[in-house]
Amino acid sequence: MDTESKLRILADAAKYDVACTSSGLDRQAQPGKLGNAVSAGICHSFSADGRCITLLKVLYTNACVYDCAYCVNRRSNDVPRAVFDPRELADLVIAFYRRNYIEGLFLSSGVLVNPDYTSELIMESLRILREEYGFRGYIHAKAIPGSSPDLVARLGLLADRISVNMELPSRESLALLCPEKTKSSIISPMRQIKERIEEDKDARSLARKNACYMAERRSGKTSRAFAPAGQSTQMIIGATPESDRQILTLSSALYASMALKRVFFSAYFPVNEDARLPSSGAVQLDREHRLYQADWLMRFYRFDAKEILGDSSFLETDLDPKAAWALRHLEQFPIEVNTARYESLIRVPGIGVCGAKLIVRARKASSLGECELRKLGIALKRARYFITCRGKYLGEGVEFAPEALRARLSAPIRSGNSGRGANRALEGQLSLWG
Repeated sequence: MDTESKLRILADAAKYDVACTSSGLDRQAQPGKLGNAVSAGICHSFSADGRCITLLKVLYTNACVYDCAYCVNRRSNDVPRAVFDPRELADLVIAFYRRNYIEGLFLSSGVLVNPDYTSELIMESLRILREEYGFRGYIHAKAIPGSSPDLVARLGLLADRISVNMELPSRESLALLCPEKTKSSIISPMRQIKERIEEDKDARSLARKNACYMAERRSGKTSRAFAPAGQSTQMIIGATPESDRQILTLSSALYASMALKRVFFSAYFPVNEDARLPSSGAVQLDREHRLYQADWLMRFYRFDAKEILGDSSFLETDLDPKAAWALRHLEQFPIEVNTARYESLIRVPGIGVCGAKLIVRARKASSLGECELRKLGIALKRARYFITCRGKYLGEGVEFAPEALRARLSAPIRSGNSGRGANRALEGQLSLWG
């Protein structure tokens, strides 16, 4: 099988791995070496199904010895199989990079033979990229659950970000749908990666403190940091009966205990016939969207998982989590934008982190009114019901009550149609193969 045929199979097989993120790492180019990494990310290419991507997202192999119920690549499925050669994959990445198709690589894999054997092949590809080609672009690699600690340690010195997929939100669901995987095989490498990142940061910090600032010439060669862009994980949503409360509580615990950079949520998409899987063919994209919004509130807005949900087990689909929280706590509103603390401003629907910082900075120079807030880019269509400016309430004409405000704030998610019809490419978009 030629490289292009392998790429078609393995790029398509990788589309269920979530990688909708920028690299999270800035690295400048160096003379004699190839590539760089930009934290903002650059969308230069489109995959075969029309999605804009920054990375070459591909599996090393889709030949898997596991039989996970939800996975299209499980061993019991009759699908075309392919395996890259380490140098073949490295050459492909370099060829795509030279053509400005990609900024870096997102590499996952099925389990070929066993986790250690697969990890060895993946790391040989990354070694060729880093050491032989001098590739300094961004690499996000999936650690294979069950791999030995030595291999995970080596992987962290080659990749910028490592992820170990949680897959499912509970031990029971994992045992039901992924009988070959265990919670310990997932948590152990997560904990190891966290500890190695902390050790590496401490060692580098100590080295900087002990540095001698004499006129001596420094050595130009420095060792690579261990997973400098941190680690992340992914959970499948909708394949098992866990509630949003369970999912967000687990995410919060992972952020606290494993120092994750990101928890990705992937709405379950039915690709297999299996009695253990939901009978409905709907894809819960709206639920996935609300979970991402709630996750954002936990990471950047200082919300706790419990207060986001209140007494409910599931997030509302017709109201974003921040607005839903505000309606449950109207006793805290309206607040005066010219005097409110930053911590109170970021909890107002329509005011984000950047908007709150702009308000705090701008009100030092002058008193803010509706006109000034518009100039700052504040979404007054939503914020007006929760703030006052110079003592004036901006939501006049609307009763300050939960039901009246809910009618104003409720809005459907405009991310496309849910269900099987949502999985489509838009006509007219460029193709990676065109």
